[in-house]
Amino acid sequence: MIKDINNGVYPTMLTPFTDDNKVDYNGVLQLLDFYKTNGVSGIFAICQSSEIFYLSFEERLELLKFIMKNKPDGISIVASGHVADDIDTQIKEAQAFTATGIDAYVFIANRFAGENEGEDVFMRNYEKAVAALPDTGFGIYECPYPYKRLMTPSLIKKCCETSPLKFIKDTCGNISQIRAKLEAAKGTELKIFNANGATLLESLEAGCAGYSGVMANFHPDLYAWLCDNYKKEPEKAKQMADFLSFASTVESRQYPVNAKYRLSLLGLDIGTKSRVRDDSEFVETHKKEMAAMIETENLIRKIIIQ
Repeated sequence: MIKDINNGVYPTMLTPFTDDNKVDYNGVLQLLDFYKTNGVSGIFAICQSSEIFYLSFEERLELLKFIMKNKPDGISIVASGHVADDIDTQIKEAQAFTATGIDAYVFIANRFAGENEGEDVFMRNYEKAVAALPDTGFGIYECPYPYKRLMTPSLIKKCCETSPLKFIKDTCGNISQIRAKLEAAKGTELKIFNANGATLLESLEAGCAGYSGVMANFHPDLYAWLCDNYKKEPEKAKQMADFLSFASTVESRQYPVNAKYRLSLLGLDIGTKSRVRDDSEFVETHKKEMAAMIETENLIRKIIIQ
């Protein structure tokens, strides 16, 4: 059965690792609880923030099964894991991932065509993949690695005509492009989630369904507040959006190590190990930045929410 997915905030789920570089499932449980208690509507699992390009197929599948077994009630789970280069392997792995019961399987846009290949190649592979995955809702993620392929409005329209497309994680950061994509999706069940903090408020006002980005690993409750209240309290929403836009610049400061460290300051026992970055490069000044962010967030909560 093809499922609907919730509007709202979808953190791009982190993967905690033990000191000996294995997936830390105790940390995964703590993350799931953190997301739930901070008001998210869904979780984007097995994504780039999960370090999927550095996880084996077996690790990706085991991790997704664990997440689905322990997923919080009422929360939608969309998941990717779409990293293989050839379409046959992509399909085989996607069939294993969708068998876990996720709400939508999210393709990575750059996996269906090379950087110098056109939309015809993309559509040929997309159509082959969706045909092999019946009774499945789909998503598309404009992942920046190994290169960024943005979805054009015409390509979105073709995908909606071909398949039950439910979710797009948009990373263009351009409100004009987002509006054009929303227009292309009009009359379909597709929901577009913005990954960019600077354009988030405008995109919500234009019709986006919510936020799905790395900063929901820092302060998901603030993004949830904005998604829930931007119509009811427009002046406060603008203040919140300004803070979130500026705060999102910390993504460039040793992410995802900084997010894991910040969560440790909140009491989560997840450590800072990463396969993407050497956490020894996360130095004292980075730690002070995270502590200062928490203090500033608490001030924002007092001023805007309470």
